[in-house]
Amino acid sequence: MSIPLAALEDIIDTSGIAPVIEALLPHGVRHRQLPVRTLLIGMMLTLDDGRPAHLTRVRQALTGLPTQDQARLSVTADWKAGPHQLTYRQTEHTFHLVVTALSKAEPGGTAPDGLQAACDALLEASIPATHKQASRSLAADWTDAESWSRPPRHGTTSCADPEAAWGHRTTNLPGPKGEMFFGYYLSAVTMVAEENGPAVPELARRMTVCSCHLDPARALVPVLLAMGAAGSPPGDIIDDSGYAHRDADAWAIPLRRAGAQLVQDLHPHDRGPRGTHHGAIIANGNLYCPKTPPALLQLGPLPPGAAPDAAAAHDQQAAELARHKLPRHTADDADGYHRVTCPAVAGKIRCPLRPDSMLLSRDRPEILTPPEHPPACCTQQTITVPPEIAAKTRQKHNYPSAAHRRSYTTRSASVRPFSTIKDPATTTIARGWCRLMGLTPLALWIACLFTVRNQRILTTWNTRQDNSARRAAAGLPPRTRRRRRKTTLAGLAAGQP
Repeated sequence: MSIPLAALEDIIDTSGIAPVIEALLPHGVRHRQLPVRTLLIGMMLTLDDGRPAHLTRVRQALTGLPTQDQARLSVTADWKAGPHQLTYRQTEHTFHLVVTALSKAEPGGTAPDGLQAACDALLEASIPATHKQASRSLAADWTDAESWSRPPRHGTTSCADPEAAWGHRTTNLPGPKGEMFFGYYLSAVTMVAEENGPAVPELARRMTVCSCHLDPARALVPVLLAMGAAGSPPGDIIDDSGYAHRDADAWAIPLRRAGAQLVQDLHPHDRGPRGTHHGAIIANGNLYCPKTPPALLQLGPLPPGAAPDAAAAHDQQAAELARHKLPRHTADDADGYHRVTCPAVAGKIRCPLRPDSMLLSRDRPEILTPPEHPPACCTQQTITVPPEIAAKTRQKHNYPSAAHRRSYTTRSASVRPFSTIKDPATTTIARGWCRLMGLTPLALWIACLFTVRNQRILTTWNTRQDNSARRAAAGLPPRTRRRRRKTTLAGLAAGQP
């Protein structure tokens, strides 16, 4: 499918980045034929056609427009000798001026403020107003983006791309599951449906690029915080253990202060008991009764593809563990402190230290051997929990409960944008896709690529919604997705298809 030229122009005009960048460029005596607005249009036309991010392709896309559009966009200009069509050297000159204006004087491996603001404005302008507030839930992930530059020779540190560095990526190919690459980390957050909310198109809301010698999680946090300051505060943030294993000050604490709720998979090193607070056991981001069965505290996430009976048994154990959790008594105050109460006081378990709880029905767990010297969590009605307790592992749902598993499944939406831009059938950002060295040109091209992808997703989404509306008006059931048949080895051995 091809995106209409008017739609691309509307996105660039809505973002407002063209006049901002134009004001940063030097104005010489000689008139520059190619404006920044037309350059961005040419970049998006190139990517929409599945071409690599080469400046020669930008010129081909612009000179391939109808004659009226070429004249309107200054691709063709009236010179003294007659009509003059845009040359490659003019395209390269304007792009070089833009990159110079948006780059840092001293490269540091992160996107400058002006470059990041331009990328944010482009992505935000590619999302229609009807979808901007459809969901506040975001799924976060990062991937690799190789540099066109060759890495430094052994024993040296200099190369054509001084901001690129060696990084590690995980592969699903046969053989080793990890390998090294030379380039950058590309992070992106994708809009997903809220819990119990309607489906939404999975649009890329923000992206950032950083050198591989930096932490991509730390580079993404300022982008998410700026998103909230711009009037779109994040709600649920779904991420994997690569984010959850970071220091609390690097990821969890700043996002929680911004009002976000984390839904994340815990790293194996962060699961299970991790100390005590006033006698309560700290485990998986919560506080539990000192007499919680150890087997429940060691409960891990449900393996993928588990049988229904195994899932039911796992969820039953998770519900049993939740009964021993110290529930919240108050919300967080301005400094992040809150109070929790004993599960026996809350009526969740039976404990001899709380005589009133022994009057509860026997379908609740019972503490048979209470602590000989009861700690504060067993003697006080409530205890105060400071913000540093379980700051890294605290999240929206009990881990690893069924509610957490259902919410965490939406994280797969964070992978689909990367699979789209790495698909060789359309546009792949493999090495050689962009032959311009440096963080600024790579980030600007990828921002345009995500903008084009958002338009494709919206077109498909609107088509599917229209088809569903027509089927509903005709009294037909919704169309179900046809699933691919899976052939098992046992079936092949038995002669089954």
